[in-house]
Amino acid sequence: MPDWPRDRLDIKLIVEEDDVATRAATTRLAGGAPYEVIVVPAGIGPRTKPMALQYAMTFARGAFVTIYDAEDRPHPGQLREAYATFQRHGKDLACLQAPIVIDNTDAGLIALLFAIEYATVFDGILPTLARMRLPLPLGGTSNHFRRAAIDRIGGWDPYNVTEDADLGIRLARFGYRAASITLPTREEAPAAIGPWMRQRTRWFKGWMQTWLVSSRHPVRLCREIGIRQVAGFNLVGLGMIVSALAHPVFLATPILVTSDPFALWQDGDPVIAAMVGLNIFNLVAGYVAMAILARRCLAMRNRDWAISALVWLPLYWLLMGVACLRALGQLVRRPHYWEKTPHVGQRIARRPPVSRVLRPADSGPGWRGASASGLR
Repeated sequence: MPDWPRDRLDIKLIVEEDDVATRAATTRLAGGAPYEVIVVPAGIGPRTKPMALQYAMTFARGAFVTIYDAEDRPHPGQLREAYATFQRHGKDLACLQAPIVIDNTDAGLIALLFAIEYATVFDGILPTLARMRLPLPLGGTSNHFRRAAIDRIGGWDPYNVTEDADLGIRLARFGYRAASITLPTREEAPAAIGPWMRQRTRWFKGWMQTWLVSSRHPVRLCREIGIRQVAGFNLVGLGMIVSALAHPVFLATPILVTSDPFALWQDGDPVIAAMVGLNIFNLVAGYVAMAILARRCLAMRNRDWAISALVWLPLYWLLMGVACLRALGQLVRRPHYWEKTPHVGQRIARRPPVSRVLRPADSGPGWRGASASGLR
């Protein structure tokens, strides 16, 4: 339980109607107030996390909403930090993102590299974007919202498979901003390539959906959020997609040069030589930048020991390229299909096997209300 008065909590545990095992487990573990199980009826829309959240929001009460995934272990003081931060700022601050720290780094190389990536994102990139007041690509969990802002923008898009990315840009379009807090949420990362690939495919597909939808009317987007924020949105969103697709090409260049140093220059074309040089520069610059950022972010949480795993970064980024190509295929064939990610949860035996959304009350000093989804 969070460090907050129990009588000021209203926690909704969201499960799907046909998920009989999870429904039975949540009903058994809920044990009455402040927990309540919300069953999402089958057939009301796409089987996605945002669909479940949108449905559960009709049962939620209070002025603030917090979303946690099923496997999360939020810091007990996170609600207090979020509430205090909202109180210090104006109503234009609509969302706070808590950092997510991977807690199963010993589960294998994939989980360790995933942890390094999350460290750079949640302790480095997102706080920087927040300070620059650029649209924040939210993490999909450990998000603290003002209920009024969620209602005004129409809630979550049930058809977007990365509802967090979509929500970040739509908040900006309505004049809201997002920021970050410091107390973390611990989460379990995929420990094998298969689950990691499915999760990453969904993320890339959702980012493609978000970019396509938001960029349908680029002039209107510029008028709504400004050129600087549009540039930031494209740098992060489109840049992530393009870099994943381009990395295999960049990596192939030095491999070809090493195998046959004269093959790429044998026709004497200076354009080809310039492209080769640019590819190698981009590749090296990307690795160096990632290493510097990772070292600084890992040190913030005393995880410097993990930096040696970056020797596997080329392979990890190649896998991202595969996932991005896979996402392109799904975008055409199954745009709203949600590939779920299994979680072992062996370290967290007492945790309910569903997501949670916690909300503070409309008035008074406490959080009240909650909604959640186990569809991550």
